[in-house]
Parts: sequence; structure tokens; C-alpha cells
Amino acid sequence: MIKAAFFDIDGTLVSFNTHVVSQSSVDAIQELRKKGVKVFIATGRHPLWINNLADMKIDGYISLNGGYCVTSDGEVLYKHPIESEDIHSMLEYQKEEAFPVSCVMEDSILMNFRNEAVDKVYSLLNITNPDFGALEAIADKPIYQLIAFFTADQEQRIMEHLPHCDATRWNPYFADVVPKGSSKAVGIDHVIQHYGINIGDTMAFGDGGNDISMLRHVAIGVAMGNAADEVKAAADYVTASVDEDGIRQALVHFGLIE
Repeated sequence: MIKAAFFDIDGTLVSFNTHVVSQSSVDAIQELRKKGVKVFIATGRHPLWINNLADMKIDGYISLNGGYCVTSDGEVLYKHPIESEDIHSMLEYQKEEAFPVSCVMEDSILMNFRNEAVDKVYSLLNITNPDFGALEAIADKPIYQLIAFFTADQEQRIMEHLPHCDATRWNPYFADVVPKGSSKAVGIDHVIQHYGINIGDTMAFGDGGNDISMLRHVAIGVAMGNAADEVKAAADYVTASVDEDGIRQALVHFGLIE
């Protein structure tokens, strides 16, 4: 019996074409909650950038790819910052190979500089650019995620300077860099522990590479029709795309709503 459902935002709940949640998905999730199923967001976004869910009622948030988990009332269930050593190492390497990077803190986001890739991604996600400034000023503050604008070809050499971190990628322009041991699957474990829910009573929806861990971890993993092939391979079921009422289709398929 499904008691908790976890939804990625971009490309899963929110269309890259419209930048909003479809009414079909809003209604489907409302029906799901009326059935007693708790609904959680599981996203790489910072809570400050969750600006596209309309008036959906949500029970909690796994943000920053599992590194910062809160209830809908703002109670922090789990947080996992990047080791300060890695931040200093990354800043030192910037002197050799500079790349745009946003340092995501608990209540703010600071970026060193922007380029065309940054503008393309933030336009795609329909979010405003963060504040800009010298990252050295915040190097010793808790930083939970780096939104690092380097290519797949650059990734290996740059990540050598972040030895306690992993990179997850769902877009060719950037990677989400998180501390090792941080993932949406880990975030799910902290959330269900808080609510006394068994992992066998969970399902998740996603479309990107950073969703693979949670799709494999839950009892029912659902990949959107617009997902990459490796994401679909990690899922138990592939539904229609985000623009074709994929959320509702899957919930009906599993008998969770009518």
C-alpha cells in the first residue's frame, strides 16, 4: 500500500515548455492526498527556487538532491553540507580553470560569474540569477550544493579537486555537486523515518540522472516519457511525458486514483 509519493519538479511535475504544473497533475496529486498518501517534492532546487508549484499542497521537501530536507511546516529533518576542504580546493582550482558556480547555502545562493550556459539554464528553469560576488567570502559557511557549470568533458578533472563530493547531471551545461552520501534516496530515508513509513510503501517520479537513485530505492519507481533512456531503465514503469499527463496516467495505472 503506497503511503508516500515523491516527485521531482523539472521535467516531471513542471514542463520545460510551460514552466508550470499542469492542471491535470495538480488535480491528480490533490486526489492522491485525499486518499491519505503523503506527497513530497524531491528536487535539486533550493527551497528559494521552488517557485512553480502553484498552490499545490505538499507534505515536505527533499531539496538540493537530498542534502536539505524539511517538512511543509519548515522543520528541518536532515542537512548535509559539503566539506569545507573541498570548497577551498575548488576555489583554488578556479585560478587555473575558471567556471561559473553557484554556492548554495541554507538561506542564500552566491555565484562567482555568469556566461551563456548560465543564462540558458536559468531561462530553461525559469529562475532568476542568484547574487554575484567573491566566493571566498562564504567559503567557510555551510554549503550544501554547487551548481557547477562545467561540461562532461571537464567533469573528471574538476571533480578530482572535490574528492568528498559526487556530481549528478541531467543537463549538458552543468552538474549538481553534492557531498558523497547525499542523494534523493538518502533524503527519502530521512523523510519516511520521520513519518514512520516503510520504504515498501513508497513510490517516486522522475526524469533526470539525479532521479535514478530514488527510482531504484522506492517500491515503485516511475520514469516520465520524456526521461533519458538510463532513467527509464532504472524505473519499474514508464509513463507518458510531462506534457501528456504522465503523472495522472501512472497514478491511475497503479490504482491510486481513479
